[in-house]
Amino acid sequence: MELMSFICPKHPTVWDGNGFSECFEHMVLGFGVNVVSILMIVVLGLSGRNAGRSTRIAQKCHSEKVFLHLLPAIGAFFPFYDMILLLKTALHGQNTVYHEWLFKCSQFSLWTTIMLFSKCDIWFFIFYNRVLCFWWIAKPMLGIPHLKTTFSALKVIRNFKEICSFVLDIIFGIYLNIGRVMRESSNKRKRGSLEDSLISSNLEIEEKLGHSGNAHSYWHILTFNSINSVMDRGVLKQLDFDDLIQLPIDLNPSSCHNMLQYCWVAEQSENFSYPSLFRAICSAYGWPYFRLGLLKVLNDCISFIGPLLLNKLISSLQQGSGHFEGYIFAISLGLTSVFKSFLDTQYTFRLSKLKLKLRSSIMMIIYQKCLHVSLAERSKFSEGEIQTFMSVDADRTVNLCNSFHDMWSLPLQIGVALYLLYTQVKFAFVSGIAITVLLIPVNRWIATLIARATEKMMKQKDERVRRAGELLTNIRTLKMYGWELLFTNWLMETRSMEVEYLSTRKYLDAWCVFFWATTPTLFSLFTFGVFTLMGNTLDAATVFTCLALFNTLISPLNSFPWVINGLIDALISTRRLSRFLSCSEHGSELQKTGSSSPLLNINQPDSIFQRNAVVIRDACCCWSKSDEGQSSVLNHITLNLPKGSLVVVIGEVGSGKSSLLNSILGEMQLAHGSILSFGSIAYVPQVPWILSGTIRDNILLGKDYNEERYKEVLQACALDVDISLMLGGDVTYVGEKGVNISGGQRVRLALARAVYHGSDVFLLDDVLSAVDSQVAHWILYNCIQGPLMDKRTRILCSHNVQAISSADIIVIMDKGHLKWVGNLSEFSVSPYSTISSPKELMISSPLITRESARSVAEENIQEEGVDFSGKAQESVDIEMRKEGKVELSVYKNYAAFSGWPIAIVICISAVLMQASRNGNDLWLSHWVDSTKGNHNAKYSTSFYLVILCVFCIANSLLTLVRAFSFAFGGLRAAVQVHSNLLNKLVNAPVHFFNQTPSGRILNRLSSDLYTIDDSLPFILNILLANFIGLLGIAIVLTYVQVLFFLILLPLLYIYSKLQFYYRSTSRELRRLDSVARSPIYASFTETLDGSSTIRAFKAEEFFLAKFTENVSVYQQTSYSEITASLWLSLRLQLLAAFVISFVAVMAIIGSHGSFLVSFGTPGQVGLALSYAAPMVSLLSGFLASFTETEKEMVSVERVLQYMDVPQEELHGRQFIDPNWPFQGQIEFQHVTLRYMPSSPAALHDITFTIAGGTQVGIVGRTGAGKSSVVNALFRLTPICGGRILVDGINVADVAIRDLRSHFAVVPQSPFLFEGTLRDNLDPSRVTSDAKIWHALEKCHVKEEIEAAGGLDSHVKEAGSSFSVGQRQLLCLARAFLKSSKVLCLDECTASVDTQTASVIQSAISSECKGMTVITIAHRISTVLNMDNILVLDQGIVVEQGNPQALLQEESSRFSCFAKASTM
Repeated sequence: MELMSFICPKHPTVWDGNGFSECFEHMVLGFGVNVVSILMIVVLGLSGRNAGRSTRIAQKCHSEKVFLHLLPAIGAFFPFYDMILLLKTALHGQNTVYHEWLFKCSQFSLWTTIMLFSKCDIWFFIFYNRVLCFWWIAKPMLGIPHLKTTFSALKVIRNFKEICSFVLDIIFGIYLNIGRVMRESSNKRKRGSLEDSLISSNLEIEEKLGHSGNAHSYWHILTFNSINSVMDRGVLKQLDFDDLIQLPIDLNPSSCHNMLQYCWVAEQSENFSYPSLFRAICSAYGWPYFRLGLLKVLNDCISFIGPLLLNKLISSLQQGSGHFEGYIFAISLGLTSVFKSFLDTQYTFRLSKLKLKLRSSIMMIIYQKCLHVSLAERSKFSEGEIQTFMSVDADRTVNLCNSFHDMWSLPLQIGVALYLLYTQVKFAFVSGIAITVLLIPVNRWIATLIARATEKMMKQKDERVRRAGELLTNIRTLKMYGWELLFTNWLMETRSMEVEYLSTRKYLDAWCVFFWATTPTLFSLFTFGVFTLMGNTLDAATVFTCLALFNTLISPLNSFPWVINGLIDALISTRRLSRFLSCSEHGSELQKTGSSSPLLNINQPDSIFQRNAVVIRDACCCWSKSDEGQSSVLNHITLNLPKGSLVVVIGEVGSGKSSLLNSILGEMQLAHGSILSFGSIAYVPQVPWILSGTIRDNILLGKDYNEERYKEVLQACALDVDISLMLGGDVTYVGEKGVNISGGQRVRLALARAVYHGSDVFLLDDVLSAVDSQVAHWILYNCIQGPLMDKRTRILCSHNVQAISSADIIVIMDKGHLKWVGNLSEFSVSPYSTISSPKELMISSPLITRESARSVAEENIQEEGVDFSGKAQESVDIEMRKEGKVELSVYKNYAAFSGWPIAIVICISAVLMQASRNGNDLWLSHWVDSTKGNHNAKYSTSFYLVILCVFCIANSLLTLVRAFSFAFGGLRAAVQVHSNLLNKLVNAPVHFFNQTPSGRILNRLSSDLYTIDDSLPFILNILLANFIGLLGIAIVLTYVQVLFFLILLPLLYIYSKLQFYYRSTSRELRRLDSVARSPIYASFTETLDGSSTIRAFKAEEFFLAKFTENVSVYQQTSYSEITASLWLSLRLQLLAAFVISFVAVMAIIGSHGSFLVSFGTPGQVGLALSYAAPMVSLLSGFLASFTETEKEMVSVERVLQYMDVPQEELHGRQFIDPNWPFQGQIEFQHVTLRYMPSSPAALHDITFTIAGGTQVGIVGRTGAGKSSVVNALFRLTPICGGRILVDGINVADVAIRDLRSHFAVVPQSPFLFEGTLRDNLDPSRVTSDAKIWHALEKCHVKEEIEAAGGLDSHVKEAGSSFSVGQRQLLCLARAFLKSSKVLCLDECTASVDTQTASVIQSAISSECKGMTVITIAHRISTVLNMDNILVLDQGIVVEQGNPQALLQEESSRFSCFAKASTM
């Protein structure tokens, strides 16, 4: 008892009547708990020594070093500081209590013990021990009574120290438990191969961080000095990708993707019905994100120390107390700002890194899904929708990282601010809370409306992007039809719907801004009004502490609506992505079997499977699950295809030939039966898929280069001659979709790819129809039946007579059914032989025919040397990017788009709004000074309140004007930019689209336009608010404290230097970021088009690796950009901390009264100090928003680039009659045409005349210039010399759209768009249904259209609901409906069977009497009955005349073509 009375002389031992005594708290709950903790650590350390010898030493990762070294050091600092104060008190002769000494010493000893044991090799065994981890959860709870006692004393510094110690205890306990769980889970995951790779990459990261764990590198991390080298180069020159910071290992896209992919697979297995991407993201990145939350808690808590120190500082000035205390408060204010600057930037940096990891993961997982999902599954989503997943939804999902922490952080900040307000003005602050609470349901209702509008807007955006993609993909064909304006109008209708929802969202956002921005002003009015009406007197300390707290409220209150909106957008996007990622993949469909047939087991093949390459058993296939109940595309197909055979599939247009190949590939939905293929597959689709890259890249497709095989393949596919004529040889750059090579060359390139890969099964979809007869025979006998493919299984869909005569098996398809299967001899005597001409099949010896045909082909295809070493010839322009700062003209253009009057209204309302705000604060300062020291003020309290009320109302009204004018201006600019850009693009020449990948243009119409629609007005609004706010602060500070003017000029100088140094780099980084983004979208679009080909060749890994490289470059630019912005942010915040310190110290010095210059009244000093505090956020916010605006303005700059593209000469010099042409006579007079100035002439000084009403056929080898004749006639490419006359009128003098609309055309690539069939045939709605049905009947597609649902049936995207042959017939019907004297047919019967082709020819002959018909054909039979023939070779007319007459001449070119066709 004597000991206890000695330790606790004046306190009860346990209970003091209200709670535990201070002695009990210190000795039992403090000292006792600390001693137990120390003993536990020591015991674990001693017991772990033996274990440590036998186990591997665990390396600390970066976060473990921070938590085990930095946290204990901070924890030891607080008790050490208290021990010094106790010692100082004792030295001054004052009494100190021993229980406090024991408590503080034990606290210091505990943290020191942790630091010492964390250096041991057995740290892992000690700190991740389960007992210690659980103990540390309970330990902070035992400290709550002591914390409560401390808070009752209301001593600011002591309260701050104790709460920091308490928070450190909690953070340390949470971290120990998280670390233990993470370590345990990583040990479990070592069993899986995927997890092995993740752990090894983590160990690499740990080792890398371990090497740099010295003070120097910590300083570099804190100050972001790693970006210095980049910024030095950025000032001197235009930055390139090589100049950027090296990407950290943990940001590698592959490891990020593996992590999320693993978690998504786990999520799918756990929640098969409704897997959630959000849950998978939480599983992958939840723990690191949670750890960041702890850092945010500390950061948010420190933000409230400033107002408390400000209160103490102003109170000491008012009371005239000791100046030493004032200096401590002033310096502490500055140091707090410095500490918060480092915390703030580190939190943002680590959050940004996490966002980059998430972004790359989502991009990669979407891309991988597109590689693996079958066409049938993908048909649930439009192409525009899938592109939006990558461009918009990925970014919105990443914004979850910001929104989730803000959702709890902002209410916490608001709550703490309100509590501190209570300590200042008691219950008067409840009136302010009432305003806030009343606004919560209003904002919630607005948020619901915003969510609804956003979802509808996103649907319209998907549709707009899809239509824009359709427009860009088919722009050449649309220009030939003269439909580009029609399509533009349809796209504009979608855009107007999108803008309607966007405007709803923007105006609702404006109400949100109004409510939340005016809340602090209303808050101050009601709080101070009620406080004074309650009989209290306002003093400077209370008013300006409250003002400082209001300023801390502004940011969370203003941010909250945006956080809610961002969270809603992100959750909508994750739901959209979850739906897409849940689609079943291609691999899972391959061995799918129907319920009624037994499962075929590949692992136990019987004799049937050993003999056959493809086995189909009673298969019913459709394109989507919704079609299963209806008639399938393929019905009850049973087919065995032997290994090594040549199988030719024939049938009328739309009979299901291509669908049969797609079903073998596994691209269709298998509703019933089974389909099995054995060995590797190579696939050449009917519309060949060409990659943007060199010819060699297209052929190799990721395979190793074998020169000997490569040359053999080129020769077999008749590509060697074509390549030898190209400037760059086989490294000539082929544009997107092969825009700069002919249709025949595209097919042969795709065929060469298949042959080079040397697969077991070849699926060839109509590869012979797009090439001329000589090349077709060469390919058939030297390639398909040549040594490179002879022993392989070849399934060929073709109407080629020689292919049928060479077939081992002939398969006849009819309306989705297998009609007949047999060999050639059986086919000749079957009733189905009428599908091909009987004359052509009556061949006595196929071998003789083969040899004679081969000799003819060899004579005509000359062998020339191929260049295999040339440099790639760039025919696609590299994306341009501007240099230097964003020009003033870009800002002027944007202001002009939004409207100058609106821009002026916005500026004036912003200035007046800030003036009313500053006036409000100055009036408060005046009120405080007028009531100081006496209660008898010059005017009554109500007078001061009325004036304050006037300022408040003015501020609210001006806020409303600014918010709505900004919303209106932003919307107007968005509408104008889209309209102008679309008009400029639509009026651009075809040459521009040939040189510019559609992905690059689509990037402008999707990503850049989204920035202009949404982000740019938002950031501009913030910039204006920050600028006006800074201006207001500078004016008020100069007014109330004259000495501030002395540091204003040096500050401006430093500020300008910093921003110049940063901006020159940030602009370049943003431009690099935009340039790095384009290849991602371009390759994504390309992959969507060719996904079935990629899957057939099993090239998914190759394309994923290429995409990973693109994402890696994008990550690198983004990482450099983030580091640079934080480099600036830190330095600006430190500059603002200096301003706060200066103003505070000057206020203390000024209070001495020894200066000549007066520093104003206490109210004005308080105002100066409260205004200096927000400079931390405003200074960094201004430059951050300025640079962000400049970065966002790059989108406007990029859009303006495409507003300067060359335009077609739309207006003509000659007016034409609506019924022109009257005769249809066409004259080419010395016409020369080049596609590029450097390229050889496609047409070389050609002259010919086509009499009106005659039918002319144009024949020639692939690439001879046949399609160039049509291009010249339609003015798709301007001619270099000569002139073209139609009925005596020079086509160059006619308005270009008038010219094209007076000609009819059936293009080489059939074009159908998504919509009704009636719109596809007659988009202007000027033709009667009867006439349309008549045209369909003439083209032999009437029955198919009736079966599909008539003229109102829906045509899928790119006409995918019809076969290529059916699409060509529909295009022909469209041409018949157009009453024109000139009709151009470009390979219009290439993809139809011989019988249908002859029927079409007779239809053309009967329907087109009196019309001039120009037919470009590879089938000689197509042009035999024409009036005239033009034979072209390398752009020169080498022969012309009557076809029958030319056939009689043995030496004529036309006769050679006919012989090659065995006619």
